[in-house]
Parts: sequence; C-alpha cells; structure tokens
Amino acid sequence: APAAPTAPAAPLARLVLAGPPAIVSAPLIHMAETQALAGVAERVEFTPWRDPDQLRVMALGRKADVLAMPSNVAANLYNRGAGVTLLSISTWGALWIVTRDGARRTLADFRGEEIAVPFRGDMPDLMLQLLTARQGLDVRRDFRVRYVPTPMEAMQLLITRRVRHALLSEPAVSLALRKTQSFPLGLVAPELHRGADLQQEWGRVFQRAPQAGIAAVGALRGQGAALAAVDAAYARSVAWCRAHPQECGRMVAARIDLLTPDAVADALATSQLDAVPAQRARAEVDFFFQQLLARDAALLGGRLPDSGFFHSPAQPHASNAAPASSHCGLSSGRSCHTT
Repeated sequence: APAAPTAPAAPLARLVLAGPPAIVSAPLIHMAETQALAGVAERVEFTPWRDPDQLRVMALGRKADVLAMPSNVAANLYNRGAGVTLLSISTWGALWIVTRDGARRTLADFRGEEIAVPFRGDMPDLMLQLLTARQGLDVRRDFRVRYVPTPMEAMQLLITRRVRHALLSEPAVSLALRKTQSFPLGLVAPELHRGADLQQEWGRVFQRAPQAGIAAVGALRGQGAALAAVDAAYARSVAWCRAHPQECGRMVAARIDLLTPDAVADALATSQLDAVPAQRARAEVDFFFQQLLARDAALLGGRLPDSGFFHSPAQPHASNAAPASSHCGLSSGRSCHTT
C-alpha cells in the first residue's frame, strides 16, 4: 500500500540502473553517462542483464535499484511480493520477424516455417503466442519454433544461415541488417528483410502494446523525491536519445557488447520509444495484462496487479515485499513464472 510522502533524503551513496541489450536501456545508459541523477546519488552505475532469469535474480536480490524490464515480469514480481513499483512504460513496439524471404510480410506468411525465438515463455515469445492465437493460429502447431536463450543467439543463427527467420527486438533487428549489409539499401539485393511487424500486427487486433518500461525495487520505492527524479530523468533521456540517435548509439555501444552505434541509431529511428508515466499508461497496461491472464494467469502471478504497482508521483510506496521465506527463490528466477 502507498506510504505517506517522505521528506527529501540525503543523496544515496550509490544507485544502480540495470537493463537488457535492448532499446529500453538506452535512456538508462544516457542517465548514467551524463550524471542525470547527481542530486539523487553520489554515484550512478549501469549494469546489463542478459536474460529474464538474471533479471528476476537481480530484482529479488536487490542487486539494482531501477531496472528496465518487460511489463509482465514487473507485474509477476509485484504479485509475488517482491517489492516492485512500475515507474513508466517506454517500449511500445520493437519486435519484428526478420527473414531471408522479403515476400513474407504477415504472421500468416510464416505458417509451416522454422522461426528462431528467444526467451521461451517470456517477451517476445508471449507477444507471438497472443498474436497467433488471435489470428486463429497456434504457435506449436502452425510454426516450427526454435527456442534459443537470447536475442543475440537468434540473430547469429539468422546471420549464419542456420535459420531463415528469427523473432528479434531492436536493436538486434538493426544489427542483423547492418551485419549483412541489408541496410542502408544499396545496389546489392539485401540478404535480410523486416518481415512481420509485430507492432502493426498487434495494432490491427488490439491497442498498442506496453512491452517494457522501468521499475524501482527495494528501499528506493519509499523515496518519493528520488522516484520523481528518476522518472523525469528517464523521460528527458528518452527525448535526448531520439533527438541524438548517433550520440546515443555511441554511448550504448560502449556499455553493451556486440552492439554498434549505427545499429542503435537505426533502432531508435524505428522503435516506438515513448516514456509514459505508469499512472497514465495504466489503462493500456491493464488491457495488455488481461490478454495475458486469459492465456495463462501464472504469467502475472495469478491476477492483475493492484494500484500499488503503479507509481503515483505524490505517493511513494511502502514495501509490499513478503518475508524472504515466501519469495520465489534466488536460486531459480524461473520459479517466479510458469508457463
């Protein structure tokens, strides 16, 4: 439940920001690079997480203070008593099926085909499952899904011609196109193409998809002034990265292995990156979560998160964390989430 507003606290000694090798992390990296939170903490660091299991361990173990994460993972952790407050949603679309066959433009065009898909049972697999079901298709029956641990591994399979199609998020999409000289378009026919645009597919049957955002964990949730500063700084950094894609690309590539400045800049130009405060985004988030609940209630920890999940600027949050014995467990983040 929300706590009473707290008085401004002295700056923290250290604030850790964390995120995946995806476009949602670009503003966090800019915040760390530019000392955007100098009034909140004496030292601000960014650390990457590689997969949803590591993300869960970081959140449960208080290894970071602000984490970029898929919206459903944040809700799942909150409902399991992990102490998570959603600050904003910023990624509203960054998923494509990248293909060697430029004629395939919709999900139905990939029926019967093998598709490399990262993060089984998490984003982006969940988006693929929801969309195919809505179109009367079944992921397991109508497609040959090849699950892989990370987006970068899916991209490598595609580049090395071991698969013809892969479900990728930005900036892995742009990186794959750059690595195969498929973008910018030149005299030579491109090897790879943006096939099905999952944002467009989603928009035809639902609203826009609140895929990912940033959330606060642990003691930071009770510091209203700090949360407001983080939220505002993130929104400013989103705007800066969109206005300065090359400079932002250089910052991100310096912090995340395998990414290149050009690929990040391309990704910023194509992604629907828009920082919307959690309260303003709530209707769209709840609608998205209702689709997940209808498919598998365990995806969200059994229910829609209540109002305490959504940050309200006037009300810092008291911890909803359960005793350590009831946590899903640090040894296996997967136990927080079943499919």
